[in-house]
Amino acid sequence: MRRVLRFVPPALLLLAVLELAVFVLVGRGIGYGAAVLLMFAASLLGLVLLRREGMRAWRGFRAALESRQPPGRQVTDGLVGLVGALLLALPGLVSGLVGLLLLVPPVRRLARSGVQRAAERRVSSMTAGDLFGPRRVRVRRGDPQPTTAPTATPVTDPGRAIEGEIVEPGRP
Repeated sequence: MRRVLRFVPPALLLLAVLELAVFVLVGRGIGYGAAVLLMFAASLLGLVLLRREGMRAWRGFRAALESRQPPGRQVTDGLVGLVGALLLALPGLVSGLVGLLLLVPPVRRLARSGVQRAAERRVSSMTAGDLFGPRRVRVRRGDPQPTTAPTATPVTDPGRAIEGEIVEPGRP
């Protein structure tokens, strides 16, 4: 984690330079007054959406808990929506565009699945199961491995999926 954090200051500096360059280009194209108004309108829209996305995420989380469903999907969807609205609320044309893209449903689904995969990699499989529900694992028949256990039987149906849980070794 510390290795990643050392890249944050240069990345923020690069983002500031990119934002400034895009603002100058857009300002030359449509006029600086219009560019400032565009940035102000995007920030205002972001603030409105920030409240809406926050309430939507909270309602989804509560509904998942009340129906005794794993809340992970609602949490990640709400997180992506909040990040999108926050980026839109920040003054800047590039961050506003990225924030707006994160609010578009197909892009939001892609980002949500990426956030979910990242969260599943960082937590134990038990915690991931509690957050996102049991995962489905498709097992395909390959060449049977020789076993020494007399009770082991090979899979006879090659298209059959076996549902189960992923359990980390050494965990109860």
